[in-house]
Amino acid sequence: MSAARYLTVLTAVAALCFALVWGWVAAMPLAYLDPEYPAWLAKTELLRRCDLGEIVVVGDSRAAVGILPALLPVKATNLAVGGGHPVEAYEAVRRALACPVPPRRVIVSLVPGHFMEPDLFWERSVRFGFMAADALADLRQTSARLGDTSLDRPKRDDGLTPSLRAMLFRWRFPSLYVDSLLKSAGFLRLAQNRRMLAEVFAARGQYFFGTANGSSGVAAEGRLARFGPLPVMDAYFDRMLSLLASRGIPAEFVAMPLNATTWARVSPALREGFAAYLAGYTARYPGLHVAEPVMPHWPDEAFGDGFSHLNPGGAERFSAELATRLRTAGQMP
Repeated sequence: MSAARYLTVLTAVAALCFALVWGWVAAMPLAYLDPEYPAWLAKTELLRRCDLGEIVVVGDSRAAVGILPALLPVKATNLAVGGGHPVEAYEAVRRALACPVPPRRVIVSLVPGHFMEPDLFWERSVRFGFMAADALADLRQTSARLGDTSLDRPKRDDGLTPSLRAMLFRWRFPSLYVDSLLKSAGFLRLAQNRRMLAEVFAARGQYFFGTANGSSGVAAEGRLARFGPLPVMDAYFDRMLSLLASRGIPAEFVAMPLNATTWARVSPALREGFAAYLAGYTARYPGLHVAEPVMPHWPDEAFGDGFSHLNPGGAERFSAELATRLRTAGQMP
């Protein structure tokens, strides 16, 4: 075989192998993506089906863990996501309100840090397909207008522009998924992820992180000196509340509890600044109610890990108390 023909065949084989890998990456994300992916997929599918009920919950992982739709007084769906910011909360609300029968009430729960710092936006929200192309384009425009580039880069900068990175994620370009492919050998997570998907569907979007019988770990609030939202987070929080107000849909801001160990290290400036920030929005939007206190704390025994995620017993207690609060306020039957 001549050298030219050998190179041609080698190139063709390499191209075929790459195409096969790309096809697998595009078609079978359940086979290799992180164990949290099925939870996001379940929420995306519940939104797509408009199978939501009268209450939707939006926010971050503490709400995703701690609010059990099955214990609320009416049909509800938990759309809160791990590492969620006001950006993802707005996107969930926007899509929910586009349904033929939108929810009657929205429960919002976001920790102070998710107004102040980017978390795993590219690693989860974009990688898992929760943020569609139009939503990412809107985010880029909003960020440029505000001069806030905090969500432009992943935690490990890859040198790509936001628009190019978004396009490659949309196409599920294989090089962006190498870490997941290697950890799963390409297919080893399929059975586990399918089970997780079914469980999160059955729980209407709720899922657990840590499930230990207590944790004394110090969560992020223990290291934050004061509250100061990023411009892009504030803009999306305002946009979400404005959208709800325009549709006459009330919003309930419900803070998830911290463990006692973290609470002992919380700066008064952080707590007071967050309370003042939310109070400013209640003055602007009469349909927003903020449950007090804005930074509650519970004994360490109610938490399952060092990030102040409630364990199953803590989540049941919190959800039961929330259901009672909704009934007592006359907001639900």
